Amino acid sequence: MASSRRGVGLSAFSNAAINNAYTNHGSTLRAAHVESLQTQLSVFQQLLHQFSITHGKGIRSNPTFRAEFARMCNAIGVDPLASSHTSKEGGKGTGSNMWAQVLGGNVNDFYFEVAVRVVQLCRETRAENGGMIEVAEIRRRIQKGKSIGGGMEVSDDDIGRAVKSLEPLGSGFTVMNLGKKQMIRSIPKELNTDQSTVLEAIQVLGFVTVSMLLDNLNWEQARAMAVMDDLVADSLVWVDLQCDETEYWSPTFIHDSDQR
Repeated sequence: MASSRRGVGLSAFSNAAINNAYTNHGSTLRAAHVESLQTQLSVFQQLLHQFSITHGKGIRSNPTFRAEFARMCNAIGVDPLASSHTSKEGGKGTGSNMWAQVLGGNVNDFYFEVAVRVVQLCRETRAENGGMIEVAEIRRRIQKGKSIGGGMEVSDDDIGRAVKSLEPLGSGFTVMNLGKKQMIRSIPKELNTDQSTVLEAIQVLGFVTVSMLLDNLNWEQARAMAVMDDLVADSLVWVDLQCDETEYWSPTFIHDSDQR
């Protein structure tokens, strides 16, 4: 006589039980994965700290080396601008002490001093450039002045980080890309699209004319004149009336020419 018993399969389990089993297994895998990543990150931070001590002299003296080291720190969550205080509890080996040891003091002091000098230079030159100055020009002027950070050279990356440190103050200082150049804008006014286009076009020859804008951008004369009038009013361009057609020059280009 044939048996009436049926084999045991997935139907013997409720859907809820199966779902719970998958959920628990997934949670276990995620927890194990997170723990593994945290362990790897902790080991990497310790190795990075040891690297900073071994190569501290090179980091202090070489701006490029310092910039690459800063990027490695940021990649693992060690922000030199936000995590640079030295623990008074003697907590050695932490990210907060790393930059203090590398720079021979509090890293915030270094970037604060750079930021102060950037603000001073931007204010001193605002009448010349309307509050737009090239990062490279700021770097050249800083290096001609007193030494910063114990005699370290200042790089464009250092200046960018110093300007970024001013953001919480609502200072209006920002670094922006204009064509192939990095510029520091020290005025709260935003450039519109037409103004940015003209300032980028000026970088080719150092100046533009209204006819050049009409020929190359297919603008109407009224539009071109309105943009140039706004830039002149904000001192972002200088006017040369000695030519057959009025030329609008970039102050940055004139300063670059003087350096040659």
